[in-house]
Amino acid sequence: MLKRLKARFWLAGLVIALGTLLVWLDPRGPQDTAIDTEAQAQEPGHVLENAEITLFAENGSVLQSLKTPRLIHTPQQSETWAEEPEAVLYDSENRQWLASADVGTLNTQTQILLLSGSAHLVAPDEGWQLDTELLHYDGVGRHAWSETPVMLQQPPQQMSASGMDVWLNDSQVRLTGNVRGTHPPATQR
Repeated sequence: MLKRLKARFWLAGLVIALGTLLVWLDPRGPQDTAIDTEAQAQEPGHVLENAEITLFAENGSVLQSLKTPRLIHTPQQSETWAEEPEAVLYDSENRQWLASADVGTLNTQTQILLLSGSAHLVAPDEGWQLDTELLHYDGVGRHAWSETPVMLQQPPQQMSASGMDVWLNDSQVRLTGNVRGTHPPATQR
């Protein structure tokens, strides 16, 4: 009888030890995992469909507005990604300049807008359009530039260059590197 009692205690102790070991090894149990702040910074805070955002200057005037069918904002990086963005840029005289591209990235802290893939900048009042693959725009300085080949058109005239700068407040365009153009003579009717 004593031998049986010892065997039962031994068996009960073994079951308890095995149960404790299994609970300790259970992958579903509570685990201490550190939060990966770098990965968390990559997570979007907002995903919006058919969005329109407007950025204002310190004095309350509108600097730029952006319409997009899909907008993803990552607040930890102050970055907003836009699909097929259509931007309206405003100069100091409140004239509108239109910009569009396949993809846009806006840094909401620095107000730098990067338009990539078939980027266009249009000056409706002046009647010209600038096309490039990568267009940068500084909303605070109201300065656009490209370091990729550009095409400036004001029909029937057109010019190409390796890069360009546009200062919206001054309505000034500077083409740089390998500038070529076509300027047909004016025809009289």
